[in-house]
Amino acid sequence: MAQAESGRIVEAVAERREGSRWILACGEDEILMNDSEAPEGLAEGDRVKVFVHPDRRGNLTATSRLPRMEIGSYGWAEVIDTDGRDGIRTDIGTSVEVIVNPADMPKLCNLWPKPGDCLYMTLRTDKGGNLFGRLVTEERIMDEFVDAPSSIFNKNLKARPYRLLPVGAFMLTEPEKYRIFVHHTEMKFEPRLGQELDVRVIGVREDGSLNGSLLPRKEERIGDDAETVLRYLNSSGGKMPFWDKSTPEEIEEMFGMSKASFKRALGKLMKSRRIEQEDGWTYLKESRD
Repeated sequence: MAQAESGRIVEAVAERREGSRWILACGEDEILMNDSEAPEGLAEGDRVKVFVHPDRRGNLTATSRLPRMEIGSYGWAEVIDTDGRDGIRTDIGTSVEVIVNPADMPKLCNLWPKPGDCLYMTLRTDKGGNLFGRLVTEERIMDEFVDAPSSIFNKNLKARPYRLLPVGAFMLTEPEKYRIFVHHTEMKFEPRLGQELDVRVIGVREDGSLNGSLLPRKEERIGDDAETVLRYLNSSGGKMPFWDKSTPEEIEEMFGMSKASFKRALGKLMKSRRIEQEDGWTYLKESRD
């Protein structure tokens, strides 16, 4: 039987109950476990798996509510809140909360995770046995990720960034644990660490990892661009001094899209008889009827 150690899941024996606490035997160690942390129906002599962690006084205690990771293994921890001084407070699936050091976060605070985001991490202890979270390394990901099948091409997956770089973001899918790289040219925005994203697979690599995109498919993008044009027309009284012969620079400055995308959006709106063009202007038809 393994010895009791902070941050580990161990098997213990329920030796006896003293008031509102259980005394557990783990190897040569005895650990206290509050009755509220014990499994229902626990009896003396039962073997039980528990998670060992320090209490507020630094003494080892146990809970039968097992976390999603322990020292040596990795799992998802949900962010509870962030504090630039104390760090990122996370829920690891048990009754004890774990802090991730602010030094492990991106330099830009807007890329820090928000409550509800999840970090892929393991547990560590300091010299005093106190627990803290350690984010997964790229080396560990290379051992952990699952090879993706070629049939997943062009599918959409839920993924969370575990590593942010100027050139893009590395992500891990849930629950499959596929590894995805999204280049910065395939993003409309820079995601937060641990943010849940809808990623489209645009490439399956020989090593089993994936290339992804946060941009919509071409046909979806046309719809988004058409909506952008309509919003502008509605906000400008039903007319605008832009049409399919406007310069690429004018279109990019005003709408943030290429001229080709702008023309496709206009074409879709004209086909549906929502707009019309005349002498360098585009009009909402309903505003001229």
